[in-house]
Amino acid sequence: MQPNSAIAMSSGSLTKRWIVYLVGIYILTLGISLAIRAGIGISPQSSLTRTMTVIFPALSQGTYSFLLELIMLVLAYVVAPKKFKITFIAGLIPALALSIFLDFNLGLTSFIKLDVYYTKFILLAIGDAFLAFGLYLMIQANLVLIPVDLFVNTVVNKFGKKWGNVKTVFDCSLLVVSACIGLLFLAEVKFIREGTIINAILVGQYIRLYTYLFNKRKASQTHENTIKS
Repeated sequence: MQPNSAIAMSSGSLTKRWIVYLVGIYILTLGISLAIRAGIGISPQSSLTRTMTVIFPALSQGTYSFLLELIMLVLAYVVAPKKFKITFIAGLIPALALSIFLDFNLGLTSFIKLDVYYTKFILLAIGDAFLAFGLYLMIQANLVLIPVDLFVNTVVNKFGKKWGNVKTVFDCSLLVVSACIGLLFLAEVKFIREGTIINAILVGQYIRLYTYLFNKRKASQTHENTIKS
């Protein structure tokens, strides 16, 4: 998620934005859960936390997700300690919500078991659509960055690189770590398959679609208001 600068608004507007943000997180975790149930590969971050649940099943995937966010918050401080603000810790609030919603939705979708490949592909496409829409809502709410995105943003600002390039390197790094941990503890790579590549392609395209539809609707409303006035 490419971050935007937060804009000060009234308390009422801020409340609405937080509602949109949390709804976005819930929809995003529902999408992640559906993608996991598809069983043909998941996103880099999810593949790492999902692999950990196989190695050490005592903790839930949501818990591992939150622990990863904590690590990223610490790394953001390590990369640029002088630029680190105490308000960045607020990013742990949506991170906690994400971990809770993720565990809830994984339980909610636990009944889904597919055997036919094309149904798995369809479920992955649906899951990615939900994931992208949740991400889109979070971007629109324009609030605090969760630590994973904060870390990427910190690296971008520290070294002056493009956000998309840094995010790609970061995601690839997570895949490498996930694969290495899987090979070390399980003697196989888990949850990294063709669906991982499909996820990377579809999520970006879905967000482009949602942005196009939103802008088109906004332009239409503006046109109608202009005619009425």
